[in-house]
Amino acid sequence: MKMAKPPERKQWEGNYSEWFHRVLQEVPVYDVRYPVKGTGIWMPFGFKIRKGVTQIIRDELEKTGHEEVLFPLLIPDYMLGKEGEHIKNFEDEVYWVTHGGKTPLDVKLALRPTSETAIYPMFQLWINAYSDLPMKIFQIANVFRYETKATRPMIRVREVSTFKEAHTAHATREEAEAQVNQGIEVYSAVFNQLKLPYVKSRRPEWDKFPGAEYTIAFDTVLPDGKVLQIGTVHELGQGFAKAFDIKYMKADGNYEHVWQTCYGISERAIAALISIHGDDNGLVLPSVVAPIQAAVVPIVFKGKEEEVTKKCHELRDMLTTAGMRAVVDDRKEVTPGSKYFTWEMRGAPVRIDLGPRDLEEGTAVIVRRDNLEKTTVRIESVVGEVKRIMAELDRNLKKRSSDWMSARINGATSIDEVKSILNKQGGIVEATWCGDRGCGEDLEAKVDARILGTPYGDDEGFSSGSGCINCGVAAESTIRIARSY
Repeated sequence: MKMAKPPERKQWEGNYSEWFHRVLQEVPVYDVRYPVKGTGIWMPFGFKIRKGVTQIIRDELEKTGHEEVLFPLLIPDYMLGKEGEHIKNFEDEVYWVTHGGKTPLDVKLALRPTSETAIYPMFQLWINAYSDLPMKIFQIANVFRYETKATRPMIRVREVSTFKEAHTAHATREEAEAQVNQGIEVYSAVFNQLKLPYVKSRRPEWDKFPGAEYTIAFDTVLPDGKVLQIGTVHELGQGFAKAFDIKYMKADGNYEHVWQTCYGISERAIAALISIHGDDNGLVLPSVVAPIQAAVVPIVFKGKEEEVTKKCHELRDMLTTAGMRAVVDDRKEVTPGSKYFTWEMRGAPVRIDLGPRDLEEGTAVIVRRDNLEKTTVRIESVVGEVKRIMAELDRNLKKRSSDWMSARINGATSIDEVKSILNKQGGIVEATWCGDRGCGEDLEAKVDARILGTPYGDDEGFSSGSGCINCGVAAESTIRIARSY
């Protein structure tokens, strides 16, 4: 039996930044009060969310033949500087270790800003013959970048504490291209499990990963209308292989440089998970990453406490036996209303309320987190109903986040229209472009925004007319324009 459905809760779009900080603090997920700017502490509940996300990433990579490794944090400066284009783009962001105690080091050591220059000297030692290929490794580690802009928890930080980077080496360009596609499929699978909406774009030449031939990026839209990059896949060609002399012996006895790819995801994906699904009451989590999937709340009255609480523990045991993460909130001196607030703030997909009257009638009340709809079910049906509701909640999160983002992707046919859309609602604006770099950079300056790139793969772009939105000459492609983090 379904009870009256409460009104829809609108996400706190009016002051997203304040909402985000409040949720991080009150759950708590992440504490930013550590006395080093641009760093933070993963709190126990937040760390469980992080663990759930990183496990999805590990599973998707390992099922496609990637093996996990862990490299040292320190990189000698001569290794970091070996690929010129790469380090040139990171040189203003590198943290340097120059002393051991009071003794100056003979060789400066960098805290890794990313690990190409740490990993590829080892590839040069590990790869000798065709039988060593393909090589596909990944690590989840910390990276450090001296971010000079205003820092934001998880989104713009100086210590990226959840950086997954994968690195692969192949015998041919065709195999590397196929690996780019596999990397894109892996990331799509990760974001689909998190119910995150995204677009895939090929970054413009001036905004690709330093040292790459090209970059494919995943972008999503946050509640304030700004775009957040949540994943990138890079085709590296042979540039790093030649810089680090990574070769393999071919069947004819000659040597050839390998072809490489790399791709990364950071805790920005967790920031997107929190931001896109959340509402005024706090977190709303897909069941796959919710630390607690079902919170059982006893509604106790004098003389019935023991009986009700015992049945709640039995319900919890039924749920855990069925493979769900469940808990009984039997805290003393805490009102049921306060417990409701706790589990709504923490985003538990379902809450199960049980009081003396429910016990007499052999029923329980299940409340789903996404819309706070209540359903009364027989106690013996609770497990099946919780599974059904969680699956329904997951589908709803996917649909409403996709619908929300789709409404924030619009086409424009003039510079003024681009600026109007970005000023009023943000999101992504698609327009036609001639493909010229100078024209693109001029367009970015005119609209005070960033060209994300051109639609990639099965993403369809806006098309209207045949002239470039900026210079008017024949258009070569569709571009995406946005204000971004």
